[in-house]
Amino acid sequence: MLQPRSVLRSSTQSCRCLLQLSRKYATVVENVPSNISPPPDIVVQPLHSVGPSRRGKEVFQLKTYKPRTPGLRHLRRPVNDHLWKGRPYDKLTFAKKGQGKGGRNNTGRVTVRHRGGGHKRRIRTVDFERMLPGPHTVDRIEYDPNRSAHLALITNPKTQVKSYIIAAEGMRAGDTIQSYRSGIPNDLIQSMGGVMDPGMLAAKTAFRGNCLPIHMVPIGTQIYNVGSTAGKGAVFCRSAGTFATVVAKDENIKRMKDVSVRLQSGEIRKVSKDACATIGVASNPHHHFRQLGKAGRSRWLGIRPTVRGVAMNAADHPHGGGRGKSKGNVHPVSPWGTPAKGGYKTRHKNNPNKYLVQDRERNQGKRRSKNA
Repeated sequence: MLQPRSVLRSSTQSCRCLLQLSRKYATVVENVPSNISPPPDIVVQPLHSVGPSRRGKEVFQLKTYKPRTPGLRHLRRPVNDHLWKGRPYDKLTFAKKGQGKGGRNNTGRVTVRHRGGGHKRRIRTVDFERMLPGPHTVDRIEYDPNRSAHLALITNPKTQVKSYIIAAEGMRAGDTIQSYRSGIPNDLIQSMGGVMDPGMLAAKTAFRGNCLPIHMVPIGTQIYNVGSTAGKGAVFCRSAGTFATVVAKDENIKRMKDVSVRLQSGEIRKVSKDACATIGVASNPHHHFRQLGKAGRSRWLGIRPTVRGVAMNAADHPHGGGRGKSKGNVHPVSPWGTPAKGGYKTRHKNNPNKYLVQDRERNQGKRRSKNA
């Protein structure tokens, strides 16, 4: 077993680094000896700091390893000591096999390049709809090889029915979450005096991990697993560290039809007022800071090598051919000539997207000027 690398300057600094994990809630610590120190081969080393937050800069740690091999020298992994160490819940999984692993469609044609191979996987059946009412208990947080975010295995205490959901950042085993998509419970209405007060309702329901109809979410709240239509599951903000923000909605619920949300790309779009939304941020937000360390780990993930267009022949790519490293003074394009930068738009001008309020910034395949 490979042990994580540990570099300690002093006992006080080591304890401080170990306590600066990415938990967003208070933890009660009792009877901690002052001279405690981790094993000599284990260290959590702070490497980066995320952008400014309300309390300054948020420091996080990446796990490093002693360079016993070239593949370990540049290996960086987020610290996720809270993940379940065992197998998944088998009743909610099935084997992933067949041509779907090679980036092919139902006719066998390659529609997504650079896919194939990889380790054996089992697909986790994730509940993106969250229609079952009542409180649910979080049993554990699990790693999912099929997505960047982590999963939470939850159980209904009354029916003992288990299901997988996308875990929120900071969610831990033992937490209690609830879904209000099927309606507001009578006991909650009675606790408010029998009157539906929006402010009091938000104070009692808008907690991390709870699934709400998006019209019940206060303005300015960070949400993930956002749906687009009523009665269906989430389609937006499902990968690690993603979230959307509720920016506008009608105060009169009888007149309300849509709610405007801002995605992280800057796009503002309308979703149905009865679409689902989960309070919080998708788990594993430091996923994009990881370093695989060697090409073999990409192959284990089912990612095949990518060849640059300028390294190909002229018959194989628009950037190929010529003498030296040159692509002919043209804008970056795909092998089929489509602009490859900035998200090339193909929608016709006379067919606008009625759900789009503000589009994200695009450069239509051209380079942005240095002065911009």
